Order: sequence, then C-alpha cells, then structure tokens
Amino acid sequence: MAKLLSSEHMHATIRRYYDGCNEADAAKMIGCFTPDAVHYFPPGTKSAPWRGAQTIANKWVWCVDNLGSRWTLDRVLCQPDTDEAVVEWTHWRTKDGSYLRGDEWYVFDRESGLITEIRAYFAAAWDSDVKHGEIPGFDYAGRGYPLTPPD
Repeated sequence: MAKLLSSEHMHATIRRYYDGCNEADAAKMIGCFTPDAVHYFPPGTKSAPWRGAQTIANKWVWCVDNLGSRWTLDRVLCQPDTDEAVVEWTHWRTKDGSYLRGDEWYVFDRESGLITEIRAYFAAAWDSDVKHGEIPGFDYAGRGYPLTPPD
C-alpha cells in the first residue's frame, strides 16, 4: 500500500519548485517532478501544455532569462488524502514591469512524492497591454499579497 503524503512534504516540494524557478535552476525544478509531468495552461498560452520535467524547467529558465520572470508563492493549501494541492501565485515580469496573478492545481505521485501535473488558471487573460493581470476589485494589498517582486 502506498504511503500517504504529508502536507509538509507537498508544501516543501512546491516551495522548492518555486525557488528553482526564481533561481533559474533547472536541476532543482526537475527534481520536483516525475519525468513525464505535464503543466497545463489556459487557452492562448504559447506552446502549452508543457510535457516532461525537462521541458517545464527549460521553459521557466527561458522566462527568467528573457522576461525577467520572478514568482511569489502567495498561498498554499495541501490535501494529502487526495495527493493534491492548490496555490495562488504572482508571476512578475520585471523587464516590462507587468505581473499576472493566478492559481495552480497540483497532483502528486504518491509513490515518488513528486509533482505529476500542474493546471494553471489565470486571474485575467495574459494581455501584453495590461500591466496588472489580477481580479478587478479584489483588495490584494489589504489581504497581504505581495505588491513587488522578490529580489
């Protein structure tokens, strides 16, 4: 019988993945995924879905290098009994001063404890003419969400 993943393990794996994204550390990101992991995105996202741990890592390294991408992990909820987690994040594009907020649904492989699937949902459609992609009228500052990208 497969072991039950802990909330702490799931949260630490997601945190390590985000750290790898911010550090443009492909090996750190790859270490968070099963080799055949899939990252799904909303319609209109170029080249989506991203299939395979190596592809996912390479795409985020490209974003850091070309867009100045940085991410904050704003909220995390883990549900070990179903091997799932959900997060809220902010994707900061520091080269053009824009950002996009959204959610991701994670599915973990119980045997390895690694991420096998991510489904991303955006607070607003990614539009290069919109500098702040977030839910209109929601009090991000008042709720303690980050208002600047990490260093």
